[in-house]
Amino acid sequence: MDNNFNERGVMITRNGLSAGGQIFSLREIQSTRVETIQKNKVLPLTLSLAGAAVAAAGAVRSSGAALTLGVMTIVVGLLAWTTQDIKHRLMVSTESGDREALSSPDPDFVKRVDQALRGALASIHGATAQ
Repeated sequence: MDNNFNERGVMITRNGLSAGGQIFSLREIQSTRVETIQKNKVLPLTLSLAGAAVAAAGAVRSSGAALTLGVMTIVVGLLAWTTQDIKHRLMVSTESGDREALSSPDPDFVKRVDQALRGALASIHGATAQ
């Protein structure tokens, strides 16, 4: 069996794509695309602003507990922002619809898988056209 691609648990052979416990037949795959999912801005911003409001109210009323709670909430908002990853995922289109085949924070890896998959698809579609 030819292994066109075998890296990080993703394997593309002349017959299929195996990634993340899923197996896709190359004959069923119509197209592929890479999507990028950006960081969520709403939750960290909301937490930080609420923390700033509570910390300001605690400072005005001389409440150490409110000031501490506000500062802690600001820190949680900042941690929520910094610990998020930008996700890149490989979407595969079949007759039954679009499915996520692969998700990774490494955009170069997802692009390499996409290029290898497109090459395998081109060889399959080229062989069936002859």
